[in-house]
Amino acid sequence: MWRAIASNALSVLIVALIGLGIVIAMGQNAYKSPGPLAEAICVGVPRGSTMKVISDRLDEQGAVTSGAIMRIGADYTERSAGLKAGNFLVPEGASMEEIVDIITSTGQSTCGSEINLRVGVAETIIHVREFDPARSEYIDYANFAAGEEPPVEYEQVANDGFARFRVTLVPGATSWAVAEGLKNAPFLSGEVEGVPAEGSLAPGSYEISQGTDRASIIDQMEQRQATVLAEAWGQRIEDLPLETPEEVLIMASIIEKETAVADERRLVASVFENRLKRGMRLQTDPTVIYGVTGGQGVLGRGLLRSELDQVTPYNTYQIDGLPPTPIANPGRASIEAAVNPERTEFVYFVADGTGGHAFAQTLDEHNANVAKWRAIEAERAEQ
Repeated sequence: MWRAIASNALSVLIVALIGLGIVIAMGQNAYKSPGPLAEAICVGVPRGSTMKVISDRLDEQGAVTSGAIMRIGADYTERSAGLKAGNFLVPEGASMEEIVDIITSTGQSTCGSEINLRVGVAETIIHVREFDPARSEYIDYANFAAGEEPPVEYEQVANDGFARFRVTLVPGATSWAVAEGLKNAPFLSGEVEGVPAEGSLAPGSYEISQGTDRASIIDQMEQRQATVLAEAWGQRIEDLPLETPEEVLIMASIIEKETAVADERRLVASVFENRLKRGMRLQTDPTVIYGVTGGQGVLGRGLLRSELDQVTPYNTYQIDGLPPTPIANPGRASIEAAVNPERTEFVYFVADGTGGHAFAQTLDEHNANVAKWRAIEAERAEQ
């Protein structure tokens, strides 16, 4: 009798273990299989949240097949304790395993609200944006000039504790514009001691936190630019007519201001560096403009004849060689163009009416290109 009972109990245990194994296997499969999301969503994880709170909310939203399985999987893989606060983009069809990885990895928000101080060439704007998962892009819903009274939308986003903050420096903006922009950004702290050296700041996007010290942002920009310049200097061509990294930075800033067309940068570099090799003056308007404005804002008009005739350190119509400093903060592409110009015989260029330029080797060719450009200008003036 006892043998029969023991045998039955063993059979029940075996069946139970098999059933448990099947349940575990099904749970593992569900945890790793593509999820039900039909389109990407932005998942917000408040500070102090638990995996149970987030998994239950995702279950209610229909983003996962089972909040309980997601939670068990996170516990089993020891990821629950790594939950990060922030806003995270979860792609279409993401498995529970992928979602857990997204919300426990870097902690860097990839969606949600963002406040971005954008320092441009002509203006500095603070953008208040929201990420649209369906379009995979940020949509502006408020913006205002740095220094203006912030709108209500800014206050709401800045105070909700979830917004990402960043500073974006556009290639070609001056150091004065950066200093002024940082001073007028209400979400930063600390002081800006003077204007950083022209050209010393690397354009790009800098993710920061609310209350970041202004001086620390300038330090980041300077360190990044120093790294970019050192790397480029190490890859310069042998017969470069630029003797120091500082001269490369000056040349790069001129290239940055002369063209916004990526494919033209090395051609523009070849023109100016061919001129240096031949002892010709650079004769470039952006340097003259910098001499007039000191890099403080845009000129807003054409150069006067008297300004072109006046001898100043930045008037490359009147001086030989390079101006004494950069005239803006050049991006990596312009710095790389300065150390590796296209191999050409071009020494002239002029606008061609398409946003780009027409290049020439001789003065006669250049004069013909200038005539074409003036005809285009005249035609546009009549429209």
